[in-house]
Formats: sequence, structure tokens, C-alpha cells
Amino acid sequence: MTEFLEVVKNRRSIRAFKDKPVEKEKIDQLLDCALRSPTGRAIRPWEFIVVTDPDVLKRLANARGKGPNFLAGAPLGIVALADGTMTDLWIEDTSIAATVIQLTAEALGLGSCWMQIRDRKYGDTGSSEDYVREVLGIPEKYRVECIIAVGYKKEEKQPYTDAEIEKLKARIHYNKF
Repeated sequence: MTEFLEVVKNRRSIRAFKDKPVEKEKIDQLLDCALRSPTGRAIRPWEFIVVTDPDVLKRLANARGKGPNFLAGAPLGIVALADGTMTDLWIEDTSIAATVIQLTAEALGLGSCWMQIRDRKYGDTGSSEDYVREVLGIPEKYRVECIIAVGYKKEEKQPYTDAEIEKLKARIHYNKF
């Protein structure tokens, strides 16, 4: 249990990655853990697209226009999407799976960062979701929640301090607000 708690405490969003591919064994572990994620009513509406092609990653990095570009420098992107016709819980289920991917990445010595796609804009009139659908050939019934950039850390970030967490405890309520 102590190891899991350390993973949670140490995980930070990493936006700079080494120019080193993530081994297939580690990619398989990331996906295996994602497939074990909790899901409402055991429907499992999520699907994942593994992207290792640098050109495709660069195109996907543009999904939010002038937004985050860290995906372009990542050796791996995992697109978390779901069949939106299967359940009204697709957002929650897909978000949980994406979080599990991030925690697993930390446990494997990798860094990761979430790039929100759902409800984000591409340019002045388009949606990030439609852009990603077009780049990856995703059918219309699928909704894209996010892309997780994954790779070996080129930057190190300190865990949040106990003092920082202590300040946040004011946001915890028991039995009523």
C-alpha cells in the first residue's frame, strides 16, 4: 500500500519528455491497467487509440489551436474515447480510465499529462473533438475525452508539500457543507 500512496503523492503533470520511445511492454501495462478501470454498471464504453507516430502526435498537438503543445514532444499519446451511445456515464468512465493510465505511468517511471479534448475549441468555429476524429478516422458515435501524453521525464517536478495539501483541507467537509 505504501508504494501506491507514493505514486499518488509523487505524480505531477509532465510536459517535457526525453527523445526515447516507450517500450511496448510498458504501453501494454498502461493499457492493461486502463482496461481494469472502474466503470459504471460494468458497461466499459471506453476505447483507446495508441499513437506513436511523431507526425500524428504533432498533428494531434494542434487539436486545441494555440493550446498545449507538449503532445508534439511526447513519444506516446493515448487517446481516451468512448461510445457515447452506450451509457450516459461515458465521461466519468473514460476519465477514470485516463487517470488510471496516468497513475500507472508514474508507477512505471514515466511522466504524463492530460490534454482535454471534450468541449474544447479548435480555431474559431471548430471543435477539438471533430479535429481529433478527422485526424484519427474515429466514427461519429465516439466521443473523445482526452489525450494522455506519456514518455520518459525530461523535467522533474517536486511533489506537492504537506503544507500545500494542508491548505487544501479546508475544502473537505463532513456530513454537510
